[in-house]
Amino acid sequence: MTHINYVEFPASDLAATKAFFSAAFNWQFTDYGPNYSSFDEQGIGGGFFRAPLCSTTNTGGALIVLLSNDLDASLQAVEQAGGVIIKEIFEFPGGKRFQFTEPSDNELAVWQVD
Repeated sequence: MTHINYVEFPASDLAATKAFFSAAFNWQFTDYGPNYSSFDEQGIGGGFFRAPLCSTTNTGGALIVLLSNDLDASLQAVEQAGGVIIKEIFEFPGGKRFQFTEPSDNELAVWQVD
């Protein structure tokens, strides 16, 4: 069996990106030198690598969607941590979500199941 195990994001400002995810979602990081930091226990493992790039749906990047049990609280946490809401909360069959960018301009979403 083959399944998705790990995801990597570029980060133009690695320190700001780590600070954002720590503040907004309480993620913990392990640094592997000055240019890479990993996270785990977030449903899937992953990391951020220093690069002058970003992942957005407008440029064909995959949209990573985080699961929340309190979407309003998650939106507030994203804003307080310095994220930019690019799509306000909207409903769709089965739930609702919002989309945001973090300090390195990667686009992600947070959703809540109905």
